[in-house]
Amino acid sequence: MSIRLINRRSLIATGGAAALTLGTGLTVPARAAGVQPTPTMPGGANNYRPGAQIVERIGNGGFTMTGTVRRAGDGAPLEGRRIQMWAHTTEGHERDPESHGATLTDRNGRFVMDMPQIVPAFGQPHGHLAYDAEYDDGGFKTVFLRPVMSSPSETSLDVEFALVPA
Repeated sequence: MSIRLINRRSLIATGGAAALTLGTGLTVPARAAGVQPTPTMPGGANNYRPGAQIVERIGNGGFTMTGTVRRAGDGAPLEGRRIQMWAHTTEGHERDPESHGATLTDRNGRFVMDMPQIVPAFGQPHGHLAYDAEYDDGGFKTVFLRPVMSSPSETSLDVEFALVPA
């Protein structure tokens, strides 16, 4: 059995490391990070039309776009947030004004929009969604999404927004 003696130099080094660790909070048990903010996706703002009208549905429907809007961090649902949607569909291109519409979230932070079936554009079936701070007084940062569907035969798309205060 060997005995290791601690000399003054190693004691000071160990004490300094302990003080540094305590000062940075690294000895505190790991905490859940909470709900992470939703980053804006590349291409999410393509063909965005500022101020799209709040509507009951886009076109003749047949495809359901749903989602949840929560506050980043604590995950609290955000009621009354304005979410805009648009896509290349069986009834029009994503550039067309009639392919755009907006809705508001309910008290649970949920939204639902019926729209025409999404079809591939640029080889991928995808939708566009936006929370645009310019059209909402909620004090959160703008987020644009461009989720890609795994198949053009899917008839729904569900997304989540976790918004960061501005």
